[in-house]
Amino acid sequence: MISIKKLAELTGHSGAVYALEQSETENCFYSGSSDKIVAKWNLELLGAEKFAAQFPGIIYSLCFIKQKNVLLAGTSEGKIYILDLTEKKEIKILQNHIQPVFDIQYSSQHKIILSAGGDGMLSIISSEDFSAIKIIKLCNDKLRAIDIYGNEAAIACGDGMIRIIDFGNLKVKNEFSAHKDSVYTLKFSPDGKYLLSGGKDAHLNKWTMDNGQWTMEKSIPAHNYAIYSISFSPDGQLFATASRDKTIKIWDENTLEILTRINKENLDGHINSVNKLFWNSYNNYLVSTGDDRKIMVWEISE
Repeated sequence: MISIKKLAELTGHSGAVYALEQSETENCFYSGSSDKIVAKWNLELLGAEKFAAQFPGIIYSLCFIKQKNVLLAGTSEGKIYILDLTEKKEIKILQNHIQPVFDIQYSSQHKIILSAGGDGMLSIISSEDFSAIKIIKLCNDKLRAIDIYGNEAAIACGDGMIRIIDFGNLKVKNEFSAHKDSVYTLKFSPDGKYLLSGGKDAHLNKWTMDNGQWTMEKSIPAHNYAIYSISFSPDGQLFATASRDKTIKIWDENTLEILTRINKENLDGHINSVNKLFWNSYNNYLVSTGDDRKIMVWEISE
């Protein structure tokens, strides 16, 4: 049994919120919105920090790199803005895409940044000087999400495929049809033993590696509409899914059974599409946000 308590409803953005990201300290995080603003929030105080950065485009993705204390913001213009948080200034603008940057992820092991574009391009960037190492055309549809485990990166593609990039040669190592339509989100399990994916078809799929090939172990009609985000709890025992159907669902990691759901009716949840989840190690708080412009903080107790 798990218990869920809504702790806060953080407001301030004037548009849909698409991005959530860890900050320099465990108790704080960043958010990015269609109002073109990146804001910072404090989970200890359950309120806003004195930080705001405005950009020319909608913020679709954020990536914090602790080793360099920089924040990357991917926008609707296809640009990535790099903010030096120590100096509190913009230090570089990358233009590796011609359509929105939907996700940015960093591999500390390989010192490589990956960005996924609406142009179907995957940009591979050095974290040393932020130069482009390689740009790969993966498909003719949007690339929606990236997740990294070890020497591999999984890419959620708009043509229903998941493509696996090998950090050894920066090439596509594997690709497989994952959903009937666009793949919107994916996450490796914390131990890397399996991969979860969510798509426009509202299905949650579990993939395991078998003889060098990714095989579907289970497919669940998890939501009524597209699944936009997946996030594992810090201890890896639970995970949450967020959907266009305005709900968040909490799942048992071992059994893939739904333990509870968060919606407007039962826990005063979101009234519009839930776009992003961020499960923080600070007090095991789950943070959610979406088209209703609200950021909600949930206390999850087992």
